Amino acid sequence: MASTIHCDIVSAESEIFSGDAAMVVVSGEEGELGIAPRHAPLLTRLRPGQVRVMLPDGGEEFYYISGGLLEVQPHVVTVLSDTAARAGDLDEAAALKAKEEAEKAIADRSAGMEVAQAQAQLAQAMAQLAALEKFRRQLKR
Repeated sequence: MASTIHCDIVSAESEIFSGDAAMVVVSGEEGELGIAPRHAPLLTRLRPGQVRVMLPDGGEEFYYISGGLLEVQPHVVTVLSDTAARAGDLDEAAALKAKEEAEKAIADRSAGMEVAQAQAQLAQAMAQLAALEKFRRQLKR
């Protein structure tokens, strides 16, 4: 039997995923992190992006998170986020609209939205679109 690590992806609203994984890949503040079974303990912040869960049977699942925290123990990895969703459940039209609004707010600094807030909104919209794209590529395989 292949070595696995238990993975929990939890949002403020609910638990999105709980199960065994061969590997978990997340978007850390310093870049992508790959968490394999028996990984060294770790606690780090996550940026908006995707979580890729490689399943023991060879399949993959993709999730979007709005940022959060990652806790790694030797046999458990936990992703905590304010917002998390399965990539297939994301609304592409809403993400494109949020991206457009954020880009306008950044370009028009006299708008009511703070630049930092607009940049955060843009990062989240781009992360949602990237998660959707990877999910669609997986379906085409």
